[in-house]
Amino acid sequence: MKRTKAKTAVDPCSVDERIGTRELISLAVAVEKSLALAGPVNISEVVGLEDAIGRVLAEDLVAPFPLPPFDNSAMDGYALRAKDLSGIGPWRLRVTGRVAAGDNVQESGQVGPGEVFRIFTGAALPKGADTVIMQEHVRLNDKIIEIDSPVDMGNCIRRQGEDAAQGSLLLRAGTLIGAREIGAIASVGRARIPVFRKVRIALFCTGSELRQPGEDLAPGQIYNSNRFIMIAALRQPWIDLIDLGAINDDPVQLRNALTDIASDVDMIVTTGGVSVGEEDHMVSQLQEAGGRIEVMKIAMKPGKPLSVGTLNRAVFVGLPGNPVAAFTTWKLIGHRIAEKLAGKALADRPVMHVEVLEGFSRRPGRQEFRPVKIAGVSLDGRPQVEMLDQSFSAKISLICRSDGFAIIPANMDQVNAGDRLEFVRL
Repeated sequence: MKRTKAKTAVDPCSVDERIGTRELISLAVAVEKSLALAGPVNISEVVGLEDAIGRVLAEDLVAPFPLPPFDNSAMDGYALRAKDLSGIGPWRLRVTGRVAAGDNVQESGQVGPGEVFRIFTGAALPKGADTVIMQEHVRLNDKIIEIDSPVDMGNCIRRQGEDAAQGSLLLRAGTLIGAREIGAIASVGRARIPVFRKVRIALFCTGSELRQPGEDLAPGQIYNSNRFIMIAALRQPWIDLIDLGAINDDPVQLRNALTDIASDVDMIVTTGGVSVGEEDHMVSQLQEAGGRIEVMKIAMKPGKPLSVGTLNRAVFVGLPGNPVAAFTTWKLIGHRIAEKLAGKALADRPVMHVEVLEGFSRRPGRQEFRPVKIAGVSLDGRPQVEMLDQSFSAKISLICRSDGFAIIPANMDQVNAGDRLEFVRL
């Protein structure tokens, strides 16, 4: 692939590694310290299967009996004795019975020498039979089938316990119950299942300039997109969301909002007001309310102002006010804190790599999550990406055009065409 010369333009709002980065902590350290603040709720409730979908399993699920519980046919065909196909064919066998899924084979009789039973997918194997031959491999003439080629003993039979043995672990506590998991629970006959209670999360956005969509805008005002970004992110079956709307940049109002809700929730999520400007009051008001900030000033772009701490028993997550920064920091840090609170087993982020189409220069110092669009595929099958605008933390339309984030290491000042970067799909 042709390698292009790197662009030399840099984001004027970025941070030079030589100045202002000594106080920053890495994203990995920020995640570790943030997760240490979150303890699982450890309170469970028993719910029906329909209500369990999307919730977090509170105890291990063990198979109370083998799966499948009996030998059964994997195909529509005929159940027979393999030894009746000895010697040289073709073989002619008489149809003497019939068994379908759900039939009681104890009442269906036995397959004797020279006999077969008509059998259907999922039906229990009748007594005397040890093999099933597909219906496509026989010729039927009245009550006689003719077989040209022998089949191995056990052909087309699903054996008892081949999916899961009795007593084997099917699902671990902390598993998020989706379509696959609810199927496993139902397959062992559980009509109700213990799940962790929902995590209670309070959300409010800060900013005197914010207005609700549908309202008229006065000069200097904007619509509150952050609220709806976060509602969409938090509207999960395992989350009980308390939406407090928007609160003006007034220290007393902000402190009152924090103290009024802190004792009733597991987590408080805010957007805006966590930077160092004169109108950024969230950190100081959390501290005034008796809270503590444990994580702030992160060496990542976007999202440097993210602040994480505690107030009473609640974990506080103060997201930046720029929409893309709020979205990114929630996805990388906030969401993982919420998952741990919910008792969900935490998994490492899947690692995928992409190839850069066009090189560029940047100021090092922060790990960058740059929005990219997949524009092609390399000869070895790797996605090739175009980097979108380098100044993007407030550009929500840009994130809508992107396929994900390319992760640029903090110490990298030059990205060349053909370089491979880690990728987080949106």
